[in-house]
Amino acid sequence: MGKDTIADIITSIRNADMDKKRTVRIASTNITENIVKILLREGFIENVRKHQESNKCFLVLTLRHRWNRKGIYKTILKRISRPGLRIYSNYQQIPKILGGMGIVILSTSRGIMTDREARLEKIGGEILCYIW
Repeated sequence: MGKDTIADIITSIRNADMDKKRTVRIASTNITENIVKILLREGFIENVRKHQESNKCFLVLTLRHRWNRKGIYKTILKRISRPGLRIYSNYQQIPKILGGMGIVILSTSRGIMTDREARLEKIGGEILCYIW
């Protein structure tokens, strides 16, 4: 794990999804817990449980695999803002992913939220990642 915890959880989920693994274990921080709550609410994750091992807390995620006739749909997660290049947007210029089918996760002054919630509250923020 590096210093960019958001990129670490995105990479862990993406790698587990490509390997068709059912569970993923990620480090538990306030940011990761908030992002996982959004993923759970939006239906990308089936279940989350907290696990503690020798003074370290982990989140164990149960991934939801979506099937079609040809196989499994892959969940695409893309990190946008990173420590070397922060990307900010006001609420009017938040991008719509796949015409609103995907979600954008933002870090705002009122916490981490999706693009729909940020548009409703009319606040912008740092664009963390895209998910579709």
